[in-house]
Amino acid sequence: MMTRRDMLQKTALGFGSVALTSMLHAENPLAARRPHFRPRAKRVIFLFMKGGPAHMDTFEYKPLLQRDHGKPLPFAKPKVTFAATGNLLASPWKFKKYGQCGHQVSELFPNVARHVDDICFLHGVHGTNPAHGGALLKLHTGADNFVRPSMGAWVSYGLGTENANLPAFVTICPTLAHGGVNNWGSAFLPAHYAGTPIGNASIKAKDAKVHHIKNPKWTRGQQRAQLDFLKQLNRDHLGGVPNPVLESRINSFELAFRMQTAMPEIQDIRGETEATRKLYGLDNAVTEDFGRQCLMARRFAERGVRFVQVTHSDSKVQWDQHGNLRKGHTEKASEVDKPIAGLLHDLKARGLLNDTLVVWSGEFGRTPTVQGSGMDGRDHNPWGFTMWLAGAGVKGGYSHGATDDYGFYAEQNKMHIHDVHATLLHLLGIDHEKLTHRHAGRDFRLTDVSGKVAKEILA
Repeated sequence: MMTRRDMLQKTALGFGSVALTSMLHAENPLAARRPHFRPRAKRVIFLFMKGGPAHMDTFEYKPLLQRDHGKPLPFAKPKVTFAATGNLLASPWKFKKYGQCGHQVSELFPNVARHVDDICFLHGVHGTNPAHGGALLKLHTGADNFVRPSMGAWVSYGLGTENANLPAFVTICPTLAHGGVNNWGSAFLPAHYAGTPIGNASIKAKDAKVHHIKNPKWTRGQQRAQLDFLKQLNRDHLGGVPNPVLESRINSFELAFRMQTAMPEIQDIRGETEATRKLYGLDNAVTEDFGRQCLMARRFAERGVRFVQVTHSDSKVQWDQHGNLRKGHTEKASEVDKPIAGLLHDLKARGLLNDTLVVWSGEFGRTPTVQGSGMDGRDHNPWGFTMWLAGAGVKGGYSHGATDDYGFYAEQNKMHIHDVHATLLHLLGIDHEKLTHRHAGRDFRLTDVSGKVAKEILA
């Protein structure tokens, strides 16, 4: 039988152990951590196409859709849709086989198409929300009804960073609409796991900077002395008693100081060769902006940033062609095709594709049925769409899943967004069921209470 004294002694030791662990972790909460098992990828570059590219116009060829243009859809449409649609609309673009795998890609992406043997296409992805805001949050956080930590925040929380001078998670020119900061936020995770934004979607990439990255009032030496004094005051205030919030704040000050040197160096691309600049399309006004974002993504990746998010957006909803599909998708694809191909080529040439996972996706796809007064648009479609992965840990030249014959519903080897997240974490060496955080009386995770790893796509 345990006495009251024994219980107090053991409890005190337990509290002491927890406190010590907290103190050690707080010293550098972003320090690299061991994964649950051997990872196939060390980092992620997420290429987000805001608005929803049409999968049947880009990477999933549908011959019956071409044949049955103008006919009614031969099965029922979803009960809840974003807006009404009409009959079937064939793709305005031709498709062609590429690579040894023979995957068919539309003429919208001739440069990315040359890399199909390095790409794993996920054609059976589906979500739940037909509105941009909900769909963005579902893709980025796994939830469309509550504010939850983003993918990048969960990855930062689980693995930390490989570079003490940089955050674990950066987001380049993110959109401020449809969830805004929640798409790269940390929610109830500690704030240092949130993404560090570099500009936003309404700012040109060449002008995008981290806010307050320079201190015009103090020299580096003066800042160092100021921080040392502040750190000592905070340490004295703690008095040996752990305070994770204050420890996190101290660490944030230190990281911000180190970033003043590291961040401008990454964004300064003057040292890149002319060949590299052309590879990303920086010599062309159409591709220069997104090309610069992709080039920065490579520079962050090679310096140990764990999760890099790149957003193709501006003050408009880029890929959201409810009308003028041919004009809109042609313009948007021309802005990103060469930069994305350049990124894949560059990563592979530098050996970085071996341990970097590249993810390409919109928040949903689009309907095979027509919309718009000009009968040349497509509506939102979360019930079936395409994502693709390239690089570490996935089968190149491989297609997983499919939508139906016309492209409306995910049908074969379906992958819910939770399954995509579970697979992404698995590639990083993380068991998605074990990556949890206690909040409001329950354990939360990126995949909620669902998620299945698509082992078929693993190399």
